[in-house]
Amino acid sequence: MSEKSPPRVALFVSCLVDLFRPSVGFAAVRLLEDAGCIVEVPRNQTCCGQPAYNQGDRADATDLARHTIDALQGYDYVVVPSGSCAGMIRHHYPQLFPAGSQEAERARALAARTYELISFLTDVMGVIGVDAAFPARVTYHDACAGLRELGIKRQPRVLLESVRGLELAELAAPEVCCGFGGTFCVKYPEISTRMVDDKAADIAATGAEVVLAGDMGCLMNIAGRLARIGSSIEVRHVAEVLAGATDEPPIGGGEV
Repeated sequence: MSEKSPPRVALFVSCLVDLFRPSVGFAAVRLLEDAGCIVEVPRNQTCCGQPAYNQGDRADATDLARHTIDALQGYDYVVVPSGSCAGMIRHHYPQLFPAGSQEAERARALAARTYELISFLTDVMGVIGVDAAFPARVTYHDACAGLRELGIKRQPRVLLESVRGLELAELAAPEVCCGFGGTFCVKYPEISTRMVDDKAADIAATGAEVVLAGDMGCLMNIAGRLARIGSSIEVRHVAEVLAGATDEPPIGGGEV
């Protein structure tokens, strides 16, 4: 990177990080700046449109996509601390517009330079380690969108290996859905509850003190269920641990 200008990166914060866990956004900025990026947070960003899209409301999803495409113009990369939001931009935005149209081309151009945070650090910036310590036994949940739409599996584990004092205990079924699924947990609460109960049991069986993941929806769902069953296992976004930003209470554990 020494012979090139630092990449100019737009951080697309995501709704859940903005409203419920802003510490994840600050951790993302720290990780990106440590990797040599110039980071900006466009003030006119809004929801990416994923909830509307998943509900079949293509009109509102398309309007939100248009706004997001405009808001994120002019950056070398767009980075998102959420596999589901990154997946929406990368895979679904181009499908919202007529094939061959200028809007479809703009959507494809944005998709090509949009990455989930951890995959961007490892796959684009070549980061193989971080300067952080977290002396705890942790386990890692592979969130569905990041895993299945973006191929994020190895990347967080590579970086977690460099965290001093951290011991990673793998789940028996790390790739099984936690039952969140956006509005799925609202539409099908009984099925969702059974799924998150299975996930909570898998987490407990590892003996981990902390469970990590890269998507706030999954983390809030898991944290809520663990709290309801009286578990003391903490829940955190992986970016917070990698950035050494763990002074805040765990998700669901207090004011943030």
